[in-house]
Amino acid sequence: MVLSIIIPVYNEEKTVAAILEKLRLLSLPMIDKEIIVVDDGSSDKTVEKIKSFKKTVPTIKLAQHKENMGKGVAIQTGASCASGDYILIQDADLEYDPKDISLLLHPILEKKADVVYGTRLKRLPNLRRDERTVTFLIHYFGNRFLSLVTSILYGQWITDMETGYKLFPKKFLEKNSLRARGFDIEPEITAKLLKGGYKIMEIPISTNPRSHDEGKKLNALTDGPVALMTLVKYRFVD
Repeated sequence: MVLSIIIPVYNEEKTVAAILEKLRLLSLPMIDKEIIVVDDGSSDKTVEKIKSFKKTVPTIKLAQHKENMGKGVAIQTGASCASGDYILIQDADLEYDPKDISLLLHPILEKKADVVYGTRLKRLPNLRRDERTVTFLIHYFGNRFLSLVTSILYGQWITDMETGYKLFPKKFLEKNSLRARGFDIEPEITAKLLKGGYKIMEIPISTNPRSHDEGKKLNALTDGPVALMTLVKYRFVD
């Protein structure tokens, strides 16, 4: 099986080389991995870092947008370059640890699932670490609310609709066009998977959340309402 790992990147000069190195070292028995980096118009040294890494690992694919177009467009660009049987989205900010990829692949290899999400929310808020600030609490409860709405609208219990770790078959994209330009790509993928009859298996993963001061781009107060509207829209239209 071939796994296409799509990395949408925007101004991640501090972490992009580290995430690529983690993926290079990742051992996945019985799996060939294809790494596709999509630079979404970065204005820092992100592309320079990627090209430097490609000198060591020339098999890495690099696609570039001339201007910032949004995470959704970057994922669509990456998917158009993918040749694997399955697609996994990997953020470049080190919030998600590639060591968990093997956990997500396990149910696929055992033919127990076709779609696997890495859930960060099968637990209470961690007030000693992740959700110790108001910002993280807003993200936590906002995501739990959106996941509850997803469960009600689409008839399957989901705990972490907004997770960045989504593993799904490439054939899903061959039958479903994606339209989202920004972070609404997360609810769109989930909505269309569930409407298409896919059952999503969730596997608990560990994360290292970062703050907006550290470069986090998702804003719960502005992106949350858009996600909610996206979930409702795709419940009733294609």
